[in-house]
Amino acid sequence: MMNVIENMESQDENPVIARPSDSKPVIARPSDSKPVIATTSAPPTENAKVLPTEELNGEEPSMDWFNEDIEKTLEAIDKDEPKDELATDRPSWANKVEYLMAQVGYSVGLSTIWRFPYLCLHNGGGSFIIVYILMLILVGFPLLVMEIAVGQRMHQGSIGVWKNMSPWFGGVGYSSFMVCFIVGLYYSVLMAWSLYYLVQSFQSPLPWSLCPLTKNSSFDPECSRTTSTTYFWYRHVLKTTDEIELGGLPIMHLSVSLLVSWLIICICMIKGLKSTGKMLYVSVFLSYIIFICILIRSLMLKGADFGIKSLFAAQVPALYSVDVWRRTGNHLFLSMGSGFGSFTAISSYVPRSNNCIMDASAVALLNLIISVTATLFVFATLGYLATENSEKCYLKNAERMTNLVTAGVLPPELRLPESLYQHMSYTYPRWFGNLPAGAKLMALPYLSNCDLSEQLKEVMEGPGVAFVAFTEIIAVFSGSTFWAIITFVFLVTMGLSTMQGILQGIITPLQDTFSCLRRHTTLLTVGVCVAMFLGSCFFVQPSGSYYVNLLDDYWASLPLFLILILENVSMAWIYGARRFLADLIIILGRPISPIYRWLWCFVSPFVLLVLFVSILIHLYVRPITYMAWNSSTSNEVLHNYPPWGKVLLALLTVFTILPIPAYFLYTLLKRISPASTRHHRDTDFLRRKSKEEKKKARPRLHVGQSLKKMNKNR
Repeated sequence: MMNVIENMESQDENPVIARPSDSKPVIARPSDSKPVIATTSAPPTENAKVLPTEELNGEEPSMDWFNEDIEKTLEAIDKDEPKDELATDRPSWANKVEYLMAQVGYSVGLSTIWRFPYLCLHNGGGSFIIVYILMLILVGFPLLVMEIAVGQRMHQGSIGVWKNMSPWFGGVGYSSFMVCFIVGLYYSVLMAWSLYYLVQSFQSPLPWSLCPLTKNSSFDPECSRTTSTTYFWYRHVLKTTDEIELGGLPIMHLSVSLLVSWLIICICMIKGLKSTGKMLYVSVFLSYIIFICILIRSLMLKGADFGIKSLFAAQVPALYSVDVWRRTGNHLFLSMGSGFGSFTAISSYVPRSNNCIMDASAVALLNLIISVTATLFVFATLGYLATENSEKCYLKNAERMTNLVTAGVLPPELRLPESLYQHMSYTYPRWFGNLPAGAKLMALPYLSNCDLSEQLKEVMEGPGVAFVAFTEIIAVFSGSTFWAIITFVFLVTMGLSTMQGILQGIITPLQDTFSCLRRHTTLLTVGVCVAMFLGSCFFVQPSGSYYVNLLDDYWASLPLFLILILENVSMAWIYGARRFLADLIIILGRPISPIYRWLWCFVSPFVLLVLFVSILIHLYVRPITYMAWNSSTSNEVLHNYPPWGKVLLALLTVFTILPIPAYFLYTLLKRISPASTRHHRDTDFLRRKSKEEKKKARPRLHVGQSLKKMNKNR
């Protein structure tokens, strides 16, 4: 009861304003610019009466705890809210469609196609999807709402937003900026790979459909020991070395592809939001139209049903595995893009009244749908490849058994009848299963395991499965050149939309921090693209793909989780989750579920901290590995990164999070300096004097409806 009285007394100098024609609360803004929430469902003479303050002591409050907390914080919010929003010269998105395309295009990128299916197969199939959905609801979505809302309300990039949230954690924005810059360096290489495949697709037959010929007109022996698509990926596209220590100069054709990729990105961003918004219609809509066509075609393949059944076959033990939860959380934030500052930058160009919760819901839902749908396509494709490989394996087993029967090693009943050589994946297992037990025991030592599930795992050996699997399936399509072109146009446009979001997370903070750069958007964009192109050339050397895997698999999650933890703590515990919810109530004009407060204050920080600690333990206890190409055996081999790999990870992590303690010390020194102390004392004295003068001239309170009654009347 006393909390309600004190809250009302703090607002007594602001009269309650009501409009009979409205049914939503409005904010009264007198000369001191302090907000007061009042009902507008009826004239004040009907629902408000004037009472002395002491008469409230006998009244029972009718609002719940959450509305009390929100009412207490409404007055404190307004001091941070800009009063000249209409007078700002900040650009904005042309319409809501462009804005949503920017958010979705950034969130759904190549990693959705590149890594989600790989993790899904090796981490429990359907169980991985269940864990992913749970983490998306409990952690991913609340943090997405937070990042979009802070950018929308403050109209600043990551650096300015977190300085305003808490000066002590102002360095979080700088760290986010640096992580976004480094990730953009190697992510552009993925786009360059796709672009090179696209250029190579304008040939018939496709260059990866056959092994190359040597000078004596025979097939390359290295290619003949593996598939032509795998050989093309490692030896023609990447020109990869057998180990990460064997470097070299940047590969010419990849360097050209990288240059063209950055030219395309620069052209899309050079005019700011005007050019970016128009290109999003192409990069987002076109990619999804092509994706639907490819998905339908893949579902028509032989063996696609087996691949999809493997996807949804949940493995219950995976639900209790710490490693599965760690990998899921790692992929969730790297794939969705939280913590990089791009969501904040993109949302800073929309009106403050925009419904950020609906936008975050749309982005999270589309990210989930496209991730699962892309996995359907990849698993349908791999189901076909596994079926083909299984039939080849059964054929080799049948030929081997026939030779052994001819040599007298095996009995004659182990010879496969000629009539069963069609559809080997169905006929051979049934025939072999009907053999006598003794004959089976004699034959098994000479046979290979041709089970479909084993063949599927062999197909999914490396995280570069997107390129290998796509080229493998395209090579057997009728009209393969056409399908190759549209497939790699799809991958290029997906990479382009994500790179536009990453560049937005770099350019926007720079323009907000250095206002003079806003007048030179073209020059700034060109300068950033040139610098990032030069930096990304490191990843197109022969061993560059191993460094891409090192940063993407082991480094990016370390600073990212620390940034997310500090962002969450800064908002929920320093700025205040109650105060932030009241911000959203003002933005949306309607109540918001208090569950967000519990998620921000307790669930999200706890989960993020557990993930961060588990990653540190994993890096300390286990060796860091990468999949390398062995040219002598024409096979992928698992290698350990050299000892300096962990040193490089540590140096990069320290380098990116160094702004956080540095800015903390800067703020501390600024606060304890004599001039700053004297300024704060003068300010506090003036504030106390102003409050005392207002108390002397206090009018009688206008007592209206409680927030709970207000909500009922809406």
